[in-house]
Amino acid sequence: MALNGLHPNDYRENRMLAAYNALTNTALSIFDPLGFGRSAMDYWRDTVERQVLFLDVMRERGNQYLEHMEQTKPNVLGFESELIMDGRDLPRPVNYELMRILPPAGVEIDPDMRPFVVVDPRAGHGPGIGGFKPDSELGVALRAGHPCYFIGFLPFPVPGQTVEDVVDAEIAFLWEVIARHDHVTEKPMVVGNCQAGWQIMMAAALEPDCFGPILIAGAPLSYWAGERGKAPMRYAGGMNGGSWSTALAGDLGAGLFDGALLVQNFEKLNPANTLWTKQYRLYANIDSEAERYLQFERWWGGHVVLGAEEIQYIVDNLFIGNRLSNARLTTRDGRRIDLRNVRSPIVVFCSKGDDITPPPQALGWISDLYGDSDDIIANGQTIVYCQHDTTGHLGIFVSGSVSRKEHAEFTANMDYIDVLPPGLYETTVTETASSGAAEAVHVDGDYLLEFSKRGIEDINAIVKPHAEDERRFATVARVSEINLGIYQMLVQPWLRAVMTPSAARWIRRMHPIRLGYKLFSDRNPLMVPIPVLSERIKADRHQVGADNPFRQMEFTLSDQVEASLEAYQQVRDQSTERVFQEVYGQRWLQTMVGLGVDGEPVRRRPGIEPEHQRFVASRKAELKERVDHGGGRCRGDALDDLCSGRRSRHRRA
Repeated sequence: MALNGLHPNDYRENRMLAAYNALTNTALSIFDPLGFGRSAMDYWRDTVERQVLFLDVMRERGNQYLEHMEQTKPNVLGFESELIMDGRDLPRPVNYELMRILPPAGVEIDPDMRPFVVVDPRAGHGPGIGGFKPDSELGVALRAGHPCYFIGFLPFPVPGQTVEDVVDAEIAFLWEVIARHDHVTEKPMVVGNCQAGWQIMMAAALEPDCFGPILIAGAPLSYWAGERGKAPMRYAGGMNGGSWSTALAGDLGAGLFDGALLVQNFEKLNPANTLWTKQYRLYANIDSEAERYLQFERWWGGHVVLGAEEIQYIVDNLFIGNRLSNARLTTRDGRRIDLRNVRSPIVVFCSKGDDITPPPQALGWISDLYGDSDDIIANGQTIVYCQHDTTGHLGIFVSGSVSRKEHAEFTANMDYIDVLPPGLYETTVTETASSGAAEAVHVDGDYLLEFSKRGIEDINAIVKPHAEDERRFATVARVSEINLGIYQMLVQPWLRAVMTPSAARWIRRMHPIRLGYKLFSDRNPLMVPIPVLSERIKADRHQVGADNPFRQMEFTLSDQVEASLEAYQQVRDQSTERVFQEVYGQRWLQTMVGLGVDGEPVRRRPGIEPEHQRFVASRKAELKERVDHGGGRCRGDALDDLCSGRRSRHRRA
């Protein structure tokens, strides 16, 4: 006979267990009336379980890392794709690829719409972050119906490839996209994240005819710019004594530069997050956070390798030399890379919360190249910038909320941006309900994209240029050239003679960041019992509530640890800035490296040079004459408000 579907023996056991629990609770209430003992036991059990579950997630992370690194073409794209062009087949081969993104089920692509190309950053991590998940740059463009393409890369460079080769490859990829959509009148919209941003700007300056509107997200273009007391990463070159350390790392890699070194630099910027917050967030929310954590770590731990020549070019010419923002870069065949040659509208998306590419570094190139807004108009260039208030560097192109809001609006309104009259504009994305726009203009949807005319003085208010700081950075550039020359003469020859690819490979394998993944994987025999224990705990989890007093103490302790690390970071950053300013502000050092003490500008500013000012005056006269003869109308009646007023509002239908 069964009682309530249970065997009689099971029924009796359950009744006895219930009676035992009731008796235990009664006894505990007598001897522990305030419940602290029970809270302590509950917290202890929950803590032990969380520790095991945390180790199991670390084990999964390590296995995921090893599996990812063993792939020949690893990426973290959340969409299916097909290879269109392999950069290794180009006349000057590179490790880049052009892929067509296949739309997911339920998404229809309009072949008559403008193609959409996302270029991923090669800054230590693997490719795919631009299409990481449905709410991403690629996901937004796919839902809008655009044919989408992705420019990614392989883990190792082609021997001998250079930055210029990569730029030429991206130009070839874009011409291929245009050829595949030759029936579409609009040129491709190109999105460049972080490092890819300055790369596509170089490409657009060299070959402007293959670009439609350009969106650069979190991309540094003016590397000396920055506000004192914030974002101290710009001081790194000076604190290292220049780029000789980059050359050393390349030689220790036998001609290859380990991307894990770049990732390590990023992690050093925020020690609180690196050493505590990121891991504790997982530990504290182990029952809900594991999937998101593993998904992100799959990209964050997918380290790639750069060529030593590539990274040396980047550090010498961009990070330390700052030659891109004032047209001092030339290619091997003598072409000058001048960002004023870009003919497409440029949308600069940056964030005040970004400590890797703060707004001054994202926008400083505008005031470096142009004297005033008339200069921009005379050059026929349209520049739009947007500042997010809080999101960090990765959030600019990873955050789902940013993709659903800012990136969705940029994508939906790119045709409108494409016909903006030349000039400088700031755009803001606001919620329709809170903007009061419903009474002013007819809008559909949740967000409103607004444009306001701006001038160079507005850029200067963001960049906060400082002549003495520029002289300090110019001193760093000269010191770097000297130290690099000494290294190349005295150390590099014998180091290259003794380093072998095998030794370089072992150095990469022993990097602390890489070891952190490998040690917590199934290759470590000490991790064998973890998955078994984890499964048992998941089957009978005893999660403690947030109101547990000991859990509250844990939260308080975590906050104190985080605050201590943040205090250390502030002291470190302030000390770094102070040392940098004191060392490179010495007049004798500036004089020794050839800068002199006469106070003359340490670098050229194309926008205020006499010949360029004559060009601007000539263009203004030409435009005035065209207006007088009826030929200077704005492009489209919808833009009359931009030609005559200060603000425009637009929303996709």
